[in-house]
Amino acid sequence: MDIQIEKLNLIKWLTDVQEPSVIERFIALKNDQQGDWWEQISEDEKSEIEEGLAQADKGEVFSHEEVMSKYQKWRSK
Repeated sequence: MDIQIEKLNLIKWLTDVQEPSVIERFIALKNDQQGDWWEQISEDEKSEIEEGLAQADKGEVFSHEEVMSKYQKWRSK
């Protein structure tokens, strides 16, 4: 079996599919193959993300303009 030819055949077939459930199954298959990015990051990264979300929930956030102003000296021009 020539995998490249089979891929092209699948792409051609998929472009003609009109049934949403078939597309949904392909999307689910793709997602299963790629895995969940959350499961691929370290515990430290997860902790940092969760901390940031908790801060955002409490309103402890800065606008883009505030951050850019604070770190202006490090920005390249």
